[in-house]
Amino acid sequence: MVRKSSHRAAHRVVRRRRVRRLTGRDRLVLGVGLAVPTLLAVALIWAPTLASVTLSFTDFNGVTDPHLVGLRNYHDLVSAYPPFWPAVRHNLLWLAFLGLVATPLGLLFAVLLDRELRGKRFYQSAIYLPVVLSLAVVGFIAQLVFSRDYGAVNALLGPGRGPVDFLGDPSINIWAMLAAAAWRHAGYVMILYLAGLKAVDPGLKEAAQLDGAGPVQTFTRVVFPVLRPVNVVVAVITVIEALRAFDIVYAVNQGRNGLELLSVLVTQNIVGEASRIGFGSAIAVVLLLGSLGFVVVYTTYVLREDRA
Repeated sequence: MVRKSSHRAAHRVVRRRRVRRLTGRDRLVLGVGLAVPTLLAVALIWAPTLASVTLSFTDFNGVTDPHLVGLRNYHDLVSAYPPFWPAVRHNLLWLAFLGLVATPLGLLFAVLLDRELRGKRFYQSAIYLPVVLSLAVVGFIAQLVFSRDYGAVNALLGPGRGPVDFLGDPSINIWAMLAAAAWRHAGYVMILYLAGLKAVDPGLKEAAQLDGAGPVQTFTRVVFPVLRPVNVVVAVITVIEALRAFDIVYAVNQGRNGLELLSVLVTQNIVGEASRIGFGSAIAVVLLLGSLGFVVVYTTYVLREDRA
């Protein structure tokens, strides 16, 4: 009886703690904590987004009053704006290159550095170093590497073959920019996978080795499936990086001469001499819809994992 009464008293204390009312100070702290990030999100994200969507249905040029034109901007975009489809192809090429080249390369670096390797701290820092640089700085570094007159690549090729215009030739400059972007993206992916590999239970690897699995089979059949949450994060980040690529090509030649991207077209129409804010907003909406699909997939996956 004493034990039962003590248990009941403990339950009453717990219930009282759970139903404790918030003081005025608690409400003030919670209100400020919720209001500040909400206002920042509305002012910096949702308000410009809704403004872009609204302006995409107008002919606003920044000077005269906007007039509704319906879907005319979108129709002109796909049928009467020559740079649009090359920009779409370049963004898809950017996505394919980051997904099929840079991401596997970052995964390879993570697998190698996950082992007891001499000097792995140095290698890890060297590979991760480009990540702390902005893409604009990476673009300037790419100019030093691929420049026709003073680039390091042309210096290595030697004067016998003549200088190659990596940044000026429309047929190859996109590949030079992709190589520079992959240099940065691989380090980012490496850190994500390295953190995921550290969280893998060593017992799984040992069990696979006892069953006679080799290193490759252990990784592909045991370790890689466990990294599924990291794989989803890396996939979403890769897609977003490919769709919002801007700084690196704009730093080289403002996205012209074979380096057209959707984000560059938005800037050229809204900020540039064209001053076609309504038309540029339509391009921004297309870019938004492309990114939003992958973000929704990622958010849905995270919510399902939390419920499970």
